[in-house]
Amino acid sequence: MKTRLLGKNGLTVSAIGLGCMGMSGNYGPPADKDAMITLLRQAVDRGVTFFDTAEVYGPFSNEILVGEGLAPVRDKVVIATKFGFEIDPATGQRSGKFNSKPDHIRSVVEQSLKRLRTDVIDLLYQHRVDPDMPIEDVAGTVRDLIAEGKVKHFGLSEAGATTLRRAHAVQPVAALQSEYSLWARDPEAEVLPVCRELGIGFVPWSPLGQGFLTGKVDPTQIFDKADVRSWFPRFAPEAMKANQALVDHVKRTANAKSLTPAQVALAWLLAQDPFIVPIPGTRKLHRLEENMASVDVELTPDELAELTSAAASIEITGGRGTGHEQYA
Repeated sequence: MKTRLLGKNGLTVSAIGLGCMGMSGNYGPPADKDAMITLLRQAVDRGVTFFDTAEVYGPFSNEILVGEGLAPVRDKVVIATKFGFEIDPATGQRSGKFNSKPDHIRSVVEQSLKRLRTDVIDLLYQHRVDPDMPIEDVAGTVRDLIAEGKVKHFGLSEAGATTLRRAHAVQPVAALQSEYSLWARDPEAEVLPVCRELGIGFVPWSPLGQGFLTGKVDPTQIFDKADVRSWFPRFAPEAMKANQALVDHVKRTANAKSLTPAQVALAWLLAQDPFIVPIPGTRKLHRLEENMASVDVELTPDELAELTSAAASIEITGGRGTGHEQYA
């Protein structure tokens, strides 16, 4: 597996990471725990070193899963987790509010360390920007945690260019994680240029458009209520029908090169900048291997230009559905 560098302070990871959220829900009921532990270790065996989780996934259960699954190979992997939501520690219920107060960040880190079975978090993201807490205070708190040896690197998620600059001035930001794919190109206008300027890595979540860009989602499909796509605007039947035009174009490129649409979509992302590290999620070994193979796919300049042009010419129907359509 090829590697890439996130930030300027030596955070080296596999060029494709593994997003672990879906193992514990959000795309239907949680998967079998033992099967997911096996998959985590199979990923490591195949060269994946970058694993993404968060306290809110579950909540809590995904960190527990990742901690148990990666404990035997802890020295070989980079684990990223996140803080930023208000969650009742007793019930696991989310209040729907953000919370990035310094004492809350510290509390979350202590609990995440226990769940992840580790003495240090490799990459700690603020999950969403808290409008009630100056980003300088957030960055300062993580800076202190780094000094104390509890965290190695600082990251942000779904943050805008100005917020990114302000945070970076206090504590260097190793990585920004935001949605980015052929059908979610929002970061290109302002965020990616700042990452290039400041030397910040970029980690696209949902690089396959919640599965839509794989070509495996039927536009007439009705999603289970336990699947977040059941309320995401882009997965309404009329939106999927309209957005299928982009998938059809990706399929044509894939067929011409004897690849899968997922491999083409990931290869396009990897070609945008050398500091981009996608984290597609999966519960299946053959999908993991399929995604990993995209690292060795070489799209020609013409193929890249055609994909970019197609994505620009097709108006994507429906909001991203995260509840945070604008960068904070």
